[in-house]
Amino acid sequence: MTAEQRLEIEEKIVAMLRTVYDPEIPVDIYSLGLIYKIDLSDDGDLQIDMTLTAPNCPAADFLVEDARIKLESIEGIKSVDIRIVFEPEWTKDMMSEEAKLDLGFL
Repeated sequence: MTAEQRLEIEEKIVAMLRTVYDPEIPVDIYSLGLIYKIDLSDDGDLQIDMTLTAPNCPAADFLVEDARIKLESIEGIKSVDIRIVFEPEWTKDMMSEEAKLDLGFL
């Protein structure tokens, strides 16, 4: 895959992650700062490290499956591996300014 193709796919990945919402919070997982790593191989294998707002988040399975299904629909992506990680621990500071505004933190 060329650098141009990679950039195009990575933009689609971010756009798709912005459509995955925690059912309890009206903000997408990307703007919440839950995505720690996006790693796309030249073969189209995608690895994502993400965290949760809380370790016992009841929506964890929903969020991972929603993200996986949406990411697998992007042309050029062969496989999607989403890992839930808790290091570093998520804090409100990881949210985008827009998310903080939406949730009343600004």
